[in-house]
Amino acid sequence: MSKIRIYLLAAIVAVAMLTASRPVPAEVTAAGVTATFAKGQDWGTGYGATYTISNKSTAAITSWTVEFDLPSGHRISSLWDGSYTASGQHVTVKNTWNGNVGPGGTAAFGFNVAYSGGFSAPTNCKINGDSCDGGPSNPGAPGTPGAPSVTGTSASSISLSWGASSGTVTGYRVYEGTTVRATVTGTSATISGLGACESHTYVVAAYNNVGESTKSSEVFANTTGCPTGGGRGAPYLYLGWGEPPNVNTVMNASGVKWFTMAFVLSSGGCNAAWDGQRPLQGGVDANVIAQIRAAGGDIVPSFGGWSGNKLGPNCSTPQALAGAYQSVITAYQLKAIDIDIENTDEFENTTVQDRILNALKIVKQNNPGIQTIVTIPTTTSGPSYYGNRLIDQAKALAANIDIFTIMPFDFGSANIASDTIKAADGLRDKLKSTFGWSDSVAYAHVGISGMNGLSDQRELTTVQAWTQIRDWAKARGLGRLAFWSVNRDRGCDGGGVVSHCSGIAQPDWEFTKITAGF
Repeated sequence: MSKIRIYLLAAIVAVAMLTASRPVPAEVTAAGVTATFAKGQDWGTGYGATYTISNKSTAAITSWTVEFDLPSGHRISSLWDGSYTASGQHVTVKNTWNGNVGPGGTAAFGFNVAYSGGFSAPTNCKINGDSCDGGPSNPGAPGTPGAPSVTGTSASSISLSWGASSGTVTGYRVYEGTTVRATVTGTSATISGLGACESHTYVVAAYNNVGESTKSSEVFANTTGCPTGGGRGAPYLYLGWGEPPNVNTVMNASGVKWFTMAFVLSSGGCNAAWDGQRPLQGGVDANVIAQIRAAGGDIVPSFGGWSGNKLGPNCSTPQALAGAYQSVITAYQLKAIDIDIENTDEFENTTVQDRILNALKIVKQNNPGIQTIVTIPTTTSGPSYYGNRLIDQAKALAANIDIFTIMPFDFGSANIASDTIKAADGLRDKLKSTFGWSDSVAYAHVGISGMNGLSDQRELTTVQAWTQIRDWAKARGLGRLAFWSVNRDRGCDGGGVVSHCSGIAQPDWEFTKITAGF
């Protein structure tokens, strides 16, 4: 599903955790936590630098946010071991995989700055809202509230609770963006007067007569009253990579019934084979498919992916490409196929795009009732230029695509659940404008295919975040939910981005179990 699926994820990326820490339920304040700037190499038009976060307090922190201002003429050109946003000269950096910092521990992120007019150091540094030198920017204000959680929902309300702040607390404010939605004296609140089937994101801040605390982490929630859908949850399984698990073990542990099996490629010319080399019949893939079906499940083969020799560019005509698809459909008597169009040789090649769409039109005509899926990259706001073109051409060519699936990762996102939902809503809006569909019909043609645990760019999708995404997708009746991959759905806290586990602490097959609930 990503640029490093086969040849980079297959090799373990060594990610050394800078400290082993013991998380605590509520985030501690930044007092005693510092962020120190250190300039590295300077090449005249730019320089490299790091910020080192040092926890000099007596309690662990579970996340950090560093803010600073760059001088005029300076801009971030790249940043690693964190995710950042820039508003003018103000830069905000949040942890990705390295948020836990125990007492006496450190974490760090690095970045490059391009500049003109000579070097000047960043100014106005803050760590978790307080001064980077370890002193609170608002002495006497309460500590940060504990992470909020959703305790109840209805068609018109959302109820929240959170951990109490340290220090003297007069009350708490619940924010949605910059708007205060509730002010309470306790550690719970209900926001009423909402619409059915809406998405909301909240943070909480404590206050007293001195001032207001830094804001808590975000919590995402949906009101009820959404249409229910009949979508399919089918995570990716790849038998040529990442210590493939035993499918019976996974099915028994998770309850999953469907798998998206990767990848069907060209074995030379317009001939289909698993991974471009394993036969359609008589090999390991056919045997595993038989095991899945014997256990009451089924599969969706995925054609393409990022790397390898793909059929789209190799088959010279839509008819020939449809024939290659048909060879796999016939071999397994399939109910659905997934065409993973992500590499530039297919996604950004308009001739190949049209060839694939025309081939899928032929497949639909020759296989009544088969479901056709296309899987494409996305931006946080929805399809890119080439994604929008593909959707427009799907209508123009009457390709009759059933589900358009986005891959919402590699954003450098600090909130993957929120960005996934924004991207899916962007796709919904595009489908509505192109095909004239209602919200509910458009959602039924939307799919999401994420990454569990750490993504290529070390974005973090936790079990909780994937549950939020699943619940949102289920509530809106999306047509498909998948993730890359079952091979990685095993815990290995601190393992980094690897092929056989998620890089985070988790029960084995937990993401698969969540997806099965879709």
